[in-house]
Amino acid sequence: MGFFDKLKQGLEKTKQIFSFTKVDENLLDELEEKLIMADVGMQTTEKIISELRTKIKKENIKDADEVRNALKNEIKEIFKDNNPKLNLENKPAVILMVGVNGAGKTTSIGKIANSLKKQGKKVIIASGDTFRAAATEQLEVWADRAGCELVKGAEGADPASVIFDSIRVAKEKNADVLICDTAGRLQNKKYLMDELEKIKRVIDRELPNSSKEVLLVLDASVGQNAISQVKAFTETTGVTGLVITKLDGTAKGGVVIGIVDENKVPIKFIGVGEQIDDMQEFNSDEFVEAII
Repeated sequence: MGFFDKLKQGLEKTKQIFSFTKVDENLLDELEEKLIMADVGMQTTEKIISELRTKIKKENIKDADEVRNALKNEIKEIFKDNNPKLNLENKPAVILMVGVNGAGKTTSIGKIANSLKKQGKKVIIASGDTFRAAATEQLEVWADRAGCELVKGAEGADPASVIFDSIRVAKEKNADVLICDTAGRLQNKKYLMDELEKIKRVIDRELPNSSKEVLLVLDASVGQNAISQVKAFTETTGVTGLVITKLDGTAKGGVVIGIVDENKVPIKFIGVGEQIDDMQEFNSDEFVEAII
């Protein structure tokens, strides 16, 4: 099964929400409700419905397929500036992975590393989450699957020191990309954010001329909570892109639309499964076709 087929299958629950067959005076009210049910968010929903109402009236649209196409176009307009390409020009390029525990950060690192390695890049992974039990062991499994070297520190070690050591290894081995894992606990958000700022300072100091990406990993199934996570992490770490996981099987796939509309942060990758190839660069047209 190809990735687009997996995407369509994974977003089936979201797609069912958007189904409709007739066009009448209640359609836009129903669509508004459907968008909210799919976790698009109130602000973005109102924007889409307002544009759709204007278009239907202006073009005298009465056919269900035409309304469906108009809806697709409104959503595609939200994604028009989304650039999924990673900035990896100056090596060793650094990808700093951030996000709360349980979002799928470890598996995303393995999948992205695998994708980059297939492109012929030499990838090193840094195990910067030194606090969560078994974090390094789990990352080691994915690093092995992707065929990438893992740099790790002792449990409880200073995460910034692990990143420092990883940068040294990346330089010595002439790596193209260094992917850095980080802690993701939210119990003490200030401590977590301070730690991430410290790691960023180390990276900027040691690799001032390298390309840098800060990718926030979000679990699509948490819906609107994902939008608040984008705001929190962007303020501290300057998020440059998003990785959306667990789109398969969720009825909340519409949150992707709201995230981009409200935060103007591009989606770089989406995941629709557990296998190492079940993550791809985000294609907005394919995504819209899969849900509408």
